[in-house]
Amino acid sequence: MKTTLLYGKHGLEVEVPDHSLILEPKNLPGLADEEAAVLEALRNPIGSTPLREMVKSTDKVAIVISDITRPTPNHKLVPWLLKELSHVPLENFVVINGTGTHRDQTRDEFVQMLGDWVVEHVRVINHHCHEKDELVKVGESRFGCDVYLNKEYVEADFKIVTGFIEPHFFAGFSGGPKGIMPGIAGIETILTFHNARMIGDPLSTWGNMVNNPVQDMTREINSMCKPDFMLNVTLNREKEITAVFAGELYEAHDRGCAFAKEHAMIRCDHRFDVVITSNSGYPLDQNLYQAVKGMSAAHKIVKKGGTIICASECSDGLPNHGNYADILKMRKTPQEILDMINDPSFKIFDQWQVQKQAVIQVWADVHVYSTLSDEDVRMAMFTPTHDIEKTLEELKEKYGEGMTVAVLPLGPLTIPYVEEDDHLQTVF
Repeated sequence: MKTTLLYGKHGLEVEVPDHSLILEPKNLPGLADEEAAVLEALRNPIGSTPLREMVKSTDKVAIVISDITRPTPNHKLVPWLLKELSHVPLENFVVINGTGTHRDQTRDEFVQMLGDWVVEHVRVINHHCHEKDELVKVGESRFGCDVYLNKEYVEADFKIVTGFIEPHFFAGFSGGPKGIMPGIAGIETILTFHNARMIGDPLSTWGNMVNNPVQDMTREINSMCKPDFMLNVTLNREKEITAVFAGELYEAHDRGCAFAKEHAMIRCDHRFDVVITSNSGYPLDQNLYQAVKGMSAAHKIVKKGGTIICASECSDGLPNHGNYADILKMRKTPQEILDMINDPSFKIFDQWQVQKQAVIQVWADVHVYSTLSDEDVRMAMFTPTHDIEKTLEELKEKYGEGMTVAVLPLGPLTIPYVEEDDHLQTVF
């Protein structure tokens, strides 16, 4: 049978065995009138006074957005926020691009993310985690580091964070406080947030908000300089808005996480020999670094010694910025990579993604279908494939004619789990 994986901007049709199990979230329709739904949420927020009533016309307002690797529809959300706050002069606003440790966005990319009108009329800046003069210390974390956040955010009179909510491979769920931490944090704070102990904790996983140290730390840090208002949405496979969650940061985010969990998490009776996954298509599948998320979703249900096939376009390469590729070159096997990262003396930004990747590679073989060169794929210790159907035929020789196959066409927008797994009661 045929199925279409989210891949790049246009999708990828793949022929899979008829007995394959296709795993997708419940198909929610987009809202009939997205703007009306968002404005209604701003005027009747969760646990908060209506947004317009909270903001004075003289306030300096910071709006924090997620960067280009996330499909948050800020080309809609930011104009609607500005419309609701029309009593505030446009020169009083600053939109801060929450890059975390990622690269700056160009002006053309800002236009893609926010629309021409916003870029023309509102100041839009990139966050720089390494620039100390652009950061302010706001406290000390119980997790063992000083806490630095973006200076313009901290000094704003009114603070808004936007985002979208989906299961996240070590924070439990995206959105909410993650827009601030790590979105606009300093590198010292981010390195602690993503250190080997935090990422390696078994409770730092998909869909878990209970005693998850990563989620606990992001919430702790948000409380030191809390956003005054949150606007988050959930999306379907067409990137349409399916629900809006606005208001007080923690209460509104919890409400959104419960909604996302109900629709995205799918129980499986057993693990599979082969799991085919995407990385949710553009913009999340822009590089191999981000593709680890799709692999991590597949890891939840692939047998030990099984095979993951990940389709991720990687139009932005490995990428060629950050330390992801350099860390992979430091050792020859995934186990050696893990041992290196788990050494407390090792501390390099981007190690967290390599750590998650190595855990998957120790468990299962991973084939990657992408636009990357075979050399780059092999450097990352993956096996390149240019024909998924052919790869499936070859894998029958390993697993036999009874080879079990699961497919995650939407990648990490679907989070499958096996009931017998440890921590089930806590995590799900």
